[in-house]
Amino acid sequence: MTALKSWADTAPLLIDTAMGRRKADMVVRNGRWVNVHSGEIIPGTDVAITAGRFAYVGPDAAHTIGPATRVIDAAGRYLVPGLCDGHMHVESGMVTVTEFARAVIPHGTTTMFADPHEIANVLGLPGVRLMHDEAMGLPVNAFIQMPSCVPSAPGLENPGAELGPAEVQEAMGWPNIIGLGEMMNFPGVIAGDPKMLAEIAATQNAGKTVGGHYASPDLGHAFHAYAAGGPADDHEGTRREDAIARVRQGMRAMLRLGSAWYDVAAQIKAVTEDGLDSRNFILCTDDSHSGTLVNEGHMNRVVRHAIAQGLKPVTAIQMASLNTAQHFGLERELGSIAPGRRADMILTSNLVALPIEMVIARGKVLAENGRLTADIPAFAYPASARNSVNMKRDLTADDFAIAAPKGANEVTARVIGVIENQAPTKALEKRLKVASGLVDAGLESGVCQIALVERHRATGGVVNAFVSGFGYNVDCAVASTVAHDSHHMIVVGTNRSDMAMAANILRKAGGGAVVVSGGRQLALVELPIAGLMSDERAEIVARKAEALVQAMKDCGCTLNNAYMQHSLLALVVIPELRISDVGLVDVRSFEKVELFV
Repeated sequence: MTALKSWADTAPLLIDTAMGRRKADMVVRNGRWVNVHSGEIIPGTDVAITAGRFAYVGPDAAHTIGPATRVIDAAGRYLVPGLCDGHMHVESGMVTVTEFARAVIPHGTTTMFADPHEIANVLGLPGVRLMHDEAMGLPVNAFIQMPSCVPSAPGLENPGAELGPAEVQEAMGWPNIIGLGEMMNFPGVIAGDPKMLAEIAATQNAGKTVGGHYASPDLGHAFHAYAAGGPADDHEGTRREDAIARVRQGMRAMLRLGSAWYDVAAQIKAVTEDGLDSRNFILCTDDSHSGTLVNEGHMNRVVRHAIAQGLKPVTAIQMASLNTAQHFGLERELGSIAPGRRADMILTSNLVALPIEMVIARGKVLAENGRLTADIPAFAYPASARNSVNMKRDLTADDFAIAAPKGANEVTARVIGVIENQAPTKALEKRLKVASGLVDAGLESGVCQIALVERHRATGGVVNAFVSGFGYNVDCAVASTVAHDSHHMIVVGTNRSDMAMAANILRKAGGGAVVVSGGRQLALVELPIAGLMSDERAEIVARKAEALVQAMKDCGCTLNNAYMQHSLLALVVIPELRISDVGLVDVRSFEKVELFV
């Protein structure tokens, strides 16, 4: 794809087009201009585009139209800036950057700020570079944030690779790196950890943005210390007071609506009821499943949701366009329909329902009426990005046996409690039965076994524990190599033989997600790229993912977006209780704890 020339390089053309001395490449006529700078909606607006940038935005652009100009009649529809996702992980869609873009462009997303934290945990810096280079070849804007915490919690997990200040320094020189990815090791920042502070310093010295991640309800001294460390935004807030605290400390509050995160409604009240300045609020998705992308939408879904919570439509659009661009220092490049900016624009007939009827990016029509019309070629991932499930051997049911203390008839066990639609878990304690020396939770208890299977260095390690909240009520197992953040393999099940079978299926497939019940495979999503992504089209992956979710439901699971919840059970930077390859971790104290109380 031909690179877009800078505003400086195209200024002579833009000036000549605005004056009518040069005819525009495209003119969109008779639209209602959603001006995110002034907050107005201006009817009777024409937009002239030259060299992929806006040249003229105002009344009657007839003077810019020539024989070769493509003229589009907006017919009174709204002209909305292309939507920006301020924080997201492509890998959560289980597809490549290219296929993610193909899925979200028809929904009006023209800019993404992606943290390839997941592939970094498996393949290290070369994996980040692969996604960086792939993103640069797209017809939309896909900026990359350099992953900051690999591992996320040193000493509490062992990923497939490690990154540090030297790697961050190197990446800051890459052309498509926009800043540092979410600084998840907030205890390290608070403690003045030299490694974390060196990564932040390298980013700040390069004049780039430091992403935040403060996953704690403590808004006291610890939060103030974290803000003083340099992170410029945070998407981990779930409460009204979280958003208020972040904005008051000079951070941007990023409000997320992903496949499993519903954190906009509570926090947006800081604007709608408390009257805080909306300029410091940004909408994002964080993690979106492929099924959500194909069937429900992307940033258009988030904007609609924010409007439903009481935001004015123009304000919600600002939070998904101009506010985001300003945050990353790109206000003069994108995020609005104004001269010189990249010609990224949506045509829609309704600002509240937000049907995406046409998507223009860099002056090209890429999608119409929910369908991609542009040809976007696939990116070829090398063999080095595949075959990443490195287990020592096939597993057996005995690998998942949990021995009780000698002589015990019952045990009190620590149990990970899943909270529907939220990233945090609860640290629960449950009385469980013992049979033949092994802990047997039993289907009636609502407690399943969970295991983390090491898959990076073939250690043969299997850590066993318990989880509740999924609702499985038959013999079954669900396994996934998408297991934030270190991406080993998580297996949740009610039957040890099914758990072994599920793990072995993924070993053979080279990664993915699978549901097994009674010795039968019910659904499989193959993810051969780093065990995280498929190279198939998003709609195909979505169908397989839907079959996976349905299989989970058939096994009794009642959770909304249960697979996303499953994939986060090893996320040892979000409270309260998690599993990792070193054991059970209490994230409130960042300590390994015993399974039995």
